[in-house]
Amino acid sequence: MGEMNSDNANMPDNATGTVLPDYAPMPEQDAAQRLSRRTRLWMFARDLFRLRADRSGQRVVLVGLFFVVLFGTLIGRLSWMAMHPKLPGELRGGNTVAAARPDIIDRNGIVLATDIKTVSVFAEPRNIIDADEATELLTAVLPDLDARDLREKLSTNRGFVWVKRQITPRQQEEVHRLGIPGVGFVPENKRVYPNGPVGAHILGFSNVDNEGIAGIEKYMDNQGLKALAGYGFARSADDLEPVQLSLDLRATAAARDELVKGMAHFKAKAAASLILDVNTGEVVSLVSLPDYDPNNPVDALKEDRINRMIVGVFEMGSTFKALTLAMGLDSGKANINSIYDARGGLRYGRFTIKDYKGKNRPLNVPEIFVYSSNIGTARIALQQGVPAHRAFLKKMGQLDRMRTEMPESSAPLLPPNWGELNTITISYGHGLAVAPMQAASAVGALVNGGQLINPTFLKRSEEEARAVAPQVIKPETSEAMRFVMRLNAERGSAGKANAYVPGYFIGGKTGTADKVINGRYAKNKNFTTFMTIMPADNPKYLFLTVYDEPQGLPETYGFATAGWNAGVTTGKIMARTAPLLGLPPNFDPPANPFPTMARLGAWGTR
Repeated sequence: MGEMNSDNANMPDNATGTVLPDYAPMPEQDAAQRLSRRTRLWMFARDLFRLRADRSGQRVVLVGLFFVVLFGTLIGRLSWMAMHPKLPGELRGGNTVAAARPDIIDRNGIVLATDIKTVSVFAEPRNIIDADEATELLTAVLPDLDARDLREKLSTNRGFVWVKRQITPRQQEEVHRLGIPGVGFVPENKRVYPNGPVGAHILGFSNVDNEGIAGIEKYMDNQGLKALAGYGFARSADDLEPVQLSLDLRATAAARDELVKGMAHFKAKAAASLILDVNTGEVVSLVSLPDYDPNNPVDALKEDRINRMIVGVFEMGSTFKALTLAMGLDSGKANINSIYDARGGLRYGRFTIKDYKGKNRPLNVPEIFVYSSNIGTARIALQQGVPAHRAFLKKMGQLDRMRTEMPESSAPLLPPNWGELNTITISYGHGLAVAPMQAASAVGALVNGGQLINPTFLKRSEEEARAVAPQVIKPETSEAMRFVMRLNAERGSAGKANAYVPGYFIGGKTGTADKVINGRYAKNKNFTTFMTIMPADNPKYLFLTVYDEPQGLPETYGFATAGWNAGVTTGKIMARTAPLLGLPPNFDPPANPFPTMARLGAWGTR
């Protein structure tokens, strides 16, 4: 046969009808024309690679999507961390880092509490090479550290522990020079109180994490500051508006100074003072001794460090007689010229009510107040009846816990079964224990025209205060109470305070109560009270001073009643603070301060 035509090389095989690839050996070809096995394997691998290359495109897409999700997650996390910053203590060990707090300022803008920048030392125990050496070095620089406790913390495998919070710049420099691997610093905020113990019971204090523990500091946290810090918004005090209090730092410092001296002089167990704006309810000054320094509040939780104006409850003695007289006058059952029998004693069952220095004659209403007659006051209360007496005291806020911005307060102590005998004793300030500021608030309502204004520690206007204050007595009753309080300063037990403030038209009332010890009244342990209003014809401020167990002195002729101690100290406080509060002396008394009383011919106006 002749040579095969190349044009027919790819023709279908007669047996299979298939087209053979041009590299496949033809049956008719000889061995020389056949491709080698190596060549065929190489060409097969080439085609296989092309096939897999086509499929790898899908894998590249999948890998790309994976990296897009990964980097998107990382970017999202970083963005979240930028909006909610975490400090090292929070990231590594769940420890709290002190957040910023707003400044607290007094009514005149003087700083009472502020933050300063400081640093704290932390350690990463898993990165500490030699715990013993690190402990030795750190305790040499920070000697107040407990070496055993520190060694135990550094010997763990934890990622974060505190070494010491809020160190000084010099201590930071010394620790830095040690160069201990695994020891670092965290920037923090530290709360400081520039005026030390002045205003301590109002401000309260914060802990090492800058969280409010008591007073206004705790109030701010309860108002949402702690939540803001948790969300990262309270990063700097500059980001927060200052909290302005009603407190006047100058008046508070002066009152504290007089109270410290008075407490030592009269050898009292404790003392407290208050200046209250009767038209706004603003607490302008509050001092309670013993107090503490909020910069180092180690003594704050001792039993004798309570805020006696708010947390302590006491029988207020004869200052409560003001409430009883106002009740009688406001009811219409008594008027300023009403007369009550104060001869002998008032018997009730096996008890006999007597006056401290009785006149042993009938007394009119102003005389009952000036001579502080228990008998006359009790008769006024009995004239009203038990239900009316109790309802009046409730209306005046004396039977419920007083609520202010201060988290701390105490409920009054009421008699379990209130009968006529309870009404008799409560009428002159025995048998019902209230917080002194609670009683001051009620007396403020008696002299400000008749509106019960709840006390506040925040600055506010008179319009804001009166807009929400209920009218509890008639304006004419309020004038009568101002009149009898002024009369008591001229002729009664408030005269000693009056002597310290010439040029000021004041009114006041003393109160002395026997303390209850083991369920019985102790005749040799007194709680003394003095309340004063200034000026008496148009009151702006109410001053209150209390002493717990003052002692009689030679110059007091052995007496330990309120006029000899609380009255004297109140007079000194008024003399120092009245000019600071914008009340200059006026030696020309008002021409007709109590027109209604004069028209009625009240005793003392004739």
